[in-house]
Amino acid sequence: MSLYQVPIGPQHPAIKEGFQYNFILDGEVIVDVKLRLGFMHRGIEKGMELRTWTQGIFLSERICGICNVPHTTCYCLAVEKLYGIDVPERAKYLRIIINELNRIHSHLLWIGVLGMELGFHTLFMYVWRDRERVMDLVEMISGNRVTPSMNCIGGVVYDITPEMIPIIRRNLDYLEERTKYYKSVLEEDPSIRARTVDVGVLSTDKALDLCAVGPTARASNVKSDVRFDDPYTFYDMIDFNLITYDTCDVWGRAMVRVDETLECINVIRQALDKMRPGPINVKVKRIPPVGEVTARVEAPRGELFYYVKSDGKETPYRVKIRTPTLANLPSLCEMLKGYYIADIPAIVASIDPCYCCTERVIFIDPNKGKKWTWSYDELRNYSRKYYGVGV
Repeated sequence: MSLYQVPIGPQHPAIKEGFQYNFILDGEVIVDVKLRLGFMHRGIEKGMELRTWTQGIFLSERICGICNVPHTTCYCLAVEKLYGIDVPERAKYLRIIINELNRIHSHLLWIGVLGMELGFHTLFMYVWRDRERVMDLVEMISGNRVTPSMNCIGGVVYDITPEMIPIIRRNLDYLEERTKYYKSVLEEDPSIRARTVDVGVLSTDKALDLCAVGPTARASNVKSDVRFDDPYTFYDMIDFNLITYDTCDVWGRAMVRVDETLECINVIRQALDKMRPGPINVKVKRIPPVGEVTARVEAPRGELFYYVKSDGKETPYRVKIRTPTLANLPSLCEMLKGYYIADIPAIVASIDPCYCCTERVIFIDPNKGKKWTWSYDELRNYSRKYYGVGV
């Protein structure tokens, strides 16, 4: 058997962010794949440690442009644990509404991207047209289309007025109708089924062994969702279904997302029904007590995990973030093996990767076999010594 290696990235038309795949091939069959991270590292974790607790919300929202609301929600939940406070009831329902709008936005965006990766550009354009309805609702509520800046420590910043509710419901009705149509396309279109059914298979056992999260895990019949396993912001007060499929392939991951979109619409309707008048935030002191906490939420791609430590100062002592894409990369390597070069776009897209939010930096000396990280002062001193740069 003659093997050869084909690198894809970090600059490649099919990859919108800097990331490198090294495929080991036997002819056109993928034997193995090795990933290289580090091209998109922005130092946001360290940046959060150099800014105030409130400024950390601004940075966490920019970790990912698509699933920014879960990031601010998780960060605020963690800091609120440090304070030992509970946000008002209305704020919890508002957080559910903005998070589920974000999930609809993310899932519809992904369905369109899947169409693009399969060469089905008509599906891509139709879905992204309908996705504008969600962005219009987010803009109506918060004033921003992409980064709503909805969450604050102690609750939320913006409220939903009585005049907004009929508009939200009307657009949800439209999105429900369109999503059902897209579900029928995914179920019936022969081209989509030929490119996704029994492609990129990840068995249930492998998904559990490799700790897959989100739709990637649920499409392999793993019943895992933070909203069910560890409810937050009143998700335990909402009646909705945990979507799973047992096909374990790219098609199953698409169907999980389209069914979850319909569930999101149901969740928002219930939250609007249950929401009662009241305050939307509580005031907190400028500096939280000393301590360390963790928080997790279910982002559109899966479990998002935050660790936050306070030493009683105006800035966090440590912020550590584990994103869903990082958790799903081992599963991605597994599901690529044994398939063809032509299957790569659909399989890679099936985990909905976000490389910007995944990137972390670690220094490696292959000659000595050593790995290490630098503190901010060490990085600054190195930059000044060798590059004359004042960080």
